[in-house]
Amino acid sequence: MNKHEHAVAELERRNRLAEEGGGAERRERQHKEGKLSARERIELLLDEGTFEETDKLVEHRCTDFGMGEKRIPGDGFVTGYGRIDGRVVFVFAQDFTVFGGSLSESNAAKIVKLMDMAMRVGAPVIGLNDSGGARIQEGVVSLAGYADIFLRNTLASGVVPQISAILGPCAGGAVYSPAITDFTLMVDKTSYMFVTGPDVIKTVTHEEVTKEKLGGATTHNEVSGVAHFMAHDDRECLAMVRELFSFIPSNNLDDPPRRPCSDPIDRADRDLDTLVPSESTQPYDIKDVIHRLVDDGYFFEVQEHYAPNIVVGFARLNGRSIGIVANQPAVLAGVLDINASVKGARFVRFCDAFNIPLLTLEDVPGFLPGVDQEYGGIIRHGAKLLYAFAEATVPKMTVITRKAYGGAYCVMSSKHLRTDINLAWPTAEIAVMGPEGAVNVVYGREFEKVLKETAEREGGSLSEERKAEVLAAIRSEKVEEFREQFANPYVAAERGYVDAVIPPRETRRRLIAALEMLDGKREKNPARKHGNIPL
Repeated sequence: MNKHEHAVAELERRNRLAEEGGGAERRERQHKEGKLSARERIELLLDEGTFEETDKLVEHRCTDFGMGEKRIPGDGFVTGYGRIDGRVVFVFAQDFTVFGGSLSESNAAKIVKLMDMAMRVGAPVIGLNDSGGARIQEGVVSLAGYADIFLRNTLASGVVPQISAILGPCAGGAVYSPAITDFTLMVDKTSYMFVTGPDVIKTVTHEEVTKEKLGGATTHNEVSGVAHFMAHDDRECLAMVRELFSFIPSNNLDDPPRRPCSDPIDRADRDLDTLVPSESTQPYDIKDVIHRLVDDGYFFEVQEHYAPNIVVGFARLNGRSIGIVANQPAVLAGVLDINASVKGARFVRFCDAFNIPLLTLEDVPGFLPGVDQEYGGIIRHGAKLLYAFAEATVPKMTVITRKAYGGAYCVMSSKHLRTDINLAWPTAEIAVMGPEGAVNVVYGREFEKVLKETAEREGGSLSEERKAEVLAAIRSEKVEEFREQFANPYVAAERGYVDAVIPPRETRRRLIAALEMLDGKREKNPARKHGNIPL
């Protein structure tokens, strides 16, 4: 074998070792657990044949604890770039078959290099996480690698989209990289995230809990709000990443991708005219409104299982990507609470960072009252949503479908927060508070006077039943009087706080016209290092 042949053979040997990872037996173990290998995941995520691997031959530098004899090219991480729907993305995948996918100095440097390149070229970063955590044998060097990654996550935030798919374990310091990224996806039954595991918790607090209950996909999608999506297996998770990517731009300077639209711009759905119940206390599903307004009725919901009293997600109007924030009257009457405020604020800020227009559908009776909410900081958390809408400079449109009461009216992208187009349906009720509560405040003394006069007229004190009967009659009259005078969209329209009161069936056409008009919108916030959102 001559020198050239020897060199080629050596290259092929190293490439083969890198591609084999931890070997066939460990890959088979992954498959039995319902998980794909790192390279299989990348193949499913990216357009066929587009993956270009980087740092394939990197090896760890640790010689302690017998690690010097254990060297595998790639060192447990597969990194590189490829395309999704023809657009460039950078991706890294942790290979659990190699040292449990643990983070070392060398493979941390691979990710840092990848993220630096992604920011230079303006392309998203997608992390496929499946790791046992920091490589214990490397000690503080491994921890330094995490910190280097966290810094890049922070610097890339709002510059390029960052997506984390949790496809196996993700524990300890490793959880903070996904926490900084824009969207986190988890796989039911095979992925979990927590800062400290069940064993440590049992030792310190004497609480017993399983990995699934502590940090599984259901927990983080329904309870903590750490995750944004839940998939049944790796394949569905990766398909969801591709679908999410179809709505967002590659960086903060690009516009979101557009798709051809065959759904008529002027499609008028007359069902919208009767969708909101005539009785203001009756619930309805705001998703029914969304499906009737957007292209082909398709809505890609984000954080579906968390704080369901507010709905957020992506859709399209005439082929253009938009972000939707909507109160959900079918859950807690659509009130804003702590979790809903934080959920909405994070989504609004993502859309604003990446030039995605915002559509707000408003039906909100106010903020949720209660001691727990006040002690939990509803003032501070509610202010996050207010801050996010006020700060946003992307095109903003709001449709008030029914209730818009009190401070919640202001918060939900009102005209006073620089919202460009504010529309209202004839069913809209815009007031400081609902008629039922307002009449108690406004007419309290008059009610007492009526009771006194009735008692005098009927020759003595009134029984509790009679008092209730008299009050019910007068309250019903005053409620209707208040509703006619104040709880309607016309007072706001007279002030210009609502641009138009429209028949619901015309909403799609009006929104698309507004979106096209706002295509050239240019608005900037005051020059500053950054604001101080009430975190």
